[in-house]
Amino acid sequence: MSISNVEAFAIKIPREEGSPGACGGDTEARGGAYSATGESPEPTAPPGYFIPEARHAFKSDMHETLVVRITTEEGLVGYGEGQSPILPDTTRTIVENLCRPVLIGADPFDVEFLWQRLFDGMRERGHPTGFYVDALAACDIALWDLKGKALDLPVHKLLGGRFRDRVELYSGCAGRDPDTAADRAERLVAAGYRGLKLSPARNRAGTVAIARAVRERVGPDIAVMVDVHTEFDVAEAIRLGRELEALDVYWLEAPILPEDLAGHAAVTRALDMHVANGEWYRTRFEMKEAFDRRTCDVVMPDIGRTGLTEGKRIAVLAETYNIPVSPHIGGGGLLSIAATIQLSAAIPNFLVMEHGHESYPTRCRYALEAPQPAGGAFPVTDQPGLAVRIDDDALERFAGTV
Repeated sequence: MSISNVEAFAIKIPREEGSPGACGGDTEARGGAYSATGESPEPTAPPGYFIPEARHAFKSDMHETLVVRITTEEGLVGYGEGQSPILPDTTRTIVENLCRPVLIGADPFDVEFLWQRLFDGMRERGHPTGFYVDALAACDIALWDLKGKALDLPVHKLLGGRFRDRVELYSGCAGRDPDTAADRAERLVAAGYRGLKLSPARNRAGTVAIARAVRERVGPDIAVMVDVHTEFDVAEAIRLGRELEALDVYWLEAPILPEDLAGHAAVTRALDMHVANGEWYRTRFEMKEAFDRRTCDVVMPDIGRTGLTEGKRIAVLAETYNIPVSPHIGGGGLLSIAATIQLSAAIPNFLVMEHGHESYPTRCRYALEAPQPAGGAFPVTDQPGLAVRIDDDALERFAGTV
């Protein structure tokens, strides 16, 4: 068996009006934000990239990601995703110009060898992370999907076996004011979720007010987490964490800038609550120093950035440090979610998986069949590969190739 074709699709799907933009975050209004040109865009501006007010990171008006389709000479097809909420065309170019020539003619069962060969290909060039590794993740996930289909086995069986029959979820709970967040929290609990993540990230007082309103509305039996998107310094993050501890908030996520490992370690030591981070890491090499310095209590690898091969390695490494894994989803699409379900089923130190209950239908718009959550969890099935059926016509339409 050998690979005959590798195709990459930069997906851009309009968001449904009023739907959240990502797991846990509202779609940010363009008014008052900064565009990629540095100018304040008009509300009627065409879809594009912008930096929301009081945030660091670029956002897109659309759900964007990168999908890879790998085909063998025998006609088997595997699909993968490299999470690309910004500039999926960049990731597509990497797949087409660098990954594709290496993969054509290769045995698709040589999954780990191919990841290593591709990773080594740009290592000396100074690209051991970022868009390049996102592209590798897309190819890697597609190879695992293809291998599962070839063997008529689910990917979690190929990764080591099923540790659980349900992958428990928490849902992002958007809302920039206490009443909106509490109303949304109530609806999500009614839908079966036992965990909610808030993403206020404006200031300490406002964050605490939203957390308090949600806790009062949902009661003591629902896990509440808070993600502040690296917006605080060390001292303010510790002050925030202590106030959230009084509300029985389970974790404080991404409290300070990613590069400040000493700061993350200081926040983790100072708080009794869990500190969660790690969505920005793509390899075990980056993760090891973070583990050595105990920068978190819960690690959050994003499988749309690590791929399944490196994601499994990170989970194994985390287990040696007695650190649970709560996979990040963020702006990831359907195939990233499906791959995360498979990994979550196949590791012993899984804690809970991120999910965007309200944005999930948008992410499934190029699928004929997709995993469906029930009672706050994804059931683990024996469907082969990633347990997803892709609508190729829709895929190509959202990529603008037809």
